[in-house]
Amino acid sequence: MSRPPWTPDIVVGPELALELVRSQFPALAATEARPLGVGWDNTAHLVGDVVFRFPRRRSTVPLLEREARLLPLLARMLPLPVPLPRWLGSPTPAYPWPFAGYRRLAGTPASDVALKEAQLADAAASLGRFLAALHALPAAELDLPGDEIGRLDIAGRLPLARARLAALVAAGLIEDAAPWLGPLSMPAPALSATTVPVHGDLYARHLLADARGRLCGIIDWGDLHRSDPAVDLSVLWSFLPASARPPFLRAYGAVDEGTLLLARQRATFHSVAVAHYASEAGDAPLLVASLAALRHVLEE
Repeated sequence: MSRPPWTPDIVVGPELALELVRSQFPALAATEARPLGVGWDNTAHLVGDVVFRFPRRRSTVPLLEREARLLPLLARMLPLPVPLPRWLGSPTPAYPWPFAGYRRLAGTPASDVALKEAQLADAAASLGRFLAALHALPAAELDLPGDEIGRLDIAGRLPLARARLAALVAAGLIEDAAPWLGPLSMPAPALSATTVPVHGDLYARHLLADARGRLCGIIDWGDLHRSDPAVDLSVLWSFLPASARPPFLRAYGAVDEGTLLLARQRATFHSVAVAHYASEAGDAPLLVASLAALRHVLEE
């Protein structure tokens, strides 16, 4: 039996995290490493007010290195805070890959917060301004790679989406796969001739909200690359209900119908994938957020 794609090669526990931080960054005077979160690519521990992220597999090491290279530059040009990697750890016999630390950003992942309709409208405007600024940056000057994993190859990903939807039906999380197979089965529009810098994995878990529900940070930039704006505009369909989309579009600017459809298809596939992962991993808050995203993508 093949293992799930999110199965890690190495999991850094709090003891090893503390050992690595204390040996390489003694000035932090670390006394404890507290587990903060586990994602597809990294395990995160909190040491004081510093978040250290440790890749879970070799293939994600270049993603962490990309973050470390580009986030200090992006932070000066974007209207919301992003992580600033300041502590760059080296491989050791105990852990064979580099790792990175940054001061913890204020806020809570939006996947863990029940935002009200008015708060979502406010978040939509902030998110629209943020993506307008990000997508306006000169991709060539940032030396970004293109899309290396076919995020917008909807037809090629359809069999995987079918299998994951079937698993969600079997788990009793949705009644029928047909509503989501509709958008996924539509002919995909042509990609934009112009590529822009994209976050690449923008959804509720990577959006930070403050106590008043306002967006206050964007995290997890390992998928930063150069692609069609639809990759990021998928958040318009997944994170936002239909009622909150007009404030986003007013802040972001005009988006053609083809890009909107492609963004909806990307949002549908991604939301299905996250719901399946959350169900299999037992991540209750993320499951609630991803099921909400599945409802949102069906709202015209």
